Amino acid sequence: MDIATLLGLLCGFGILVWAVATGGSLGQFFHLPSLAIVLGGTLAAVLANFPLPRVRKMSAVVRKTLFHRHQDPQVIIDKLVSCAERARKDGMLALEEDSETERDEFLRKGLRLAVDGTDPQLLEKILDTDIAQLEARHREGRKLLEAAGMFAPAFGMIGTLIGLIRMLSHMDRPEMIGPGMSIALITTFYGALLANVVFLPLAGKLGARSEEEVLLREMIIDGVLAIQSGDSPRIVAEKLRSYLTPDVRRRLEGEREQRLHRRAA
Repeated sequence: MDIATLLGLLCGFGILVWAVATGGSLGQFFHLPSLAIVLGGTLAAVLANFPLPRVRKMSAVVRKTLFHRHQDPQVIIDKLVSCAERARKDGMLALEEDSETERDEFLRKGLRLAVDGTDPQLLEKILDTDIAQLEARHREGRKLLEAAGMFAPAFGMIGTLIGLIRMLSHMDRPEMIGPGMSIALITTFYGALLANVVFLPLAGKLGARSEEEVLLREMIIDGVLAIQSGDSPRIVAEKLRSYLTPDVRRRLEGEREQRLHRRAA
């Protein structure tokens, strides 16, 4: 599970619960009809706005955001450099086993195409199409979450208007105005809470995940093409490290120097 996402959700709800409990009773902030208006209305609007198959994938989108498995770029670089060493020494066919056993599906596909002797331009086009489809899937998931984040506050306001209408219908009973206003505002609270603590943050996180995954796949394409063109392992490593941020490159260079120092000692 992604710790930052989980921590953000827990902190968001935790601070709100603390603030509510400090100033009053938690029970005052629970009203089942209001919650039903916001959640049911948001779901209804999402169903009306998107095809059913895409809505069914919403759980998968949330799961992708919460349980994303981070891939260390350096691990991928090490794999590609190792492949470059063997390909330069024994030819591309030496990578046939890697093209069948590699755990990363995208890297496995790239190696398989390279081992089969696919034209570099065609190989790059096939893998670029895979990336485009990945971006499209993530973009659809992000749009769905952003739509839910837009609809939730709107249905919160609708619930508030319903509560106000009911409250105004009892103006002849002043003792009902205060409690009625309180209940009317709860739906607005629910809508704002779900939009700004759940839906919109998850949409943003999915966008960040998509960018990371696309960058990693672009790095893999460059690595496979470099191997196929016969570049030396050192050149392959330098090409791939250019994808890393300066801080990461400096850290890796420091670790490399430490390893060389230990060997010399």
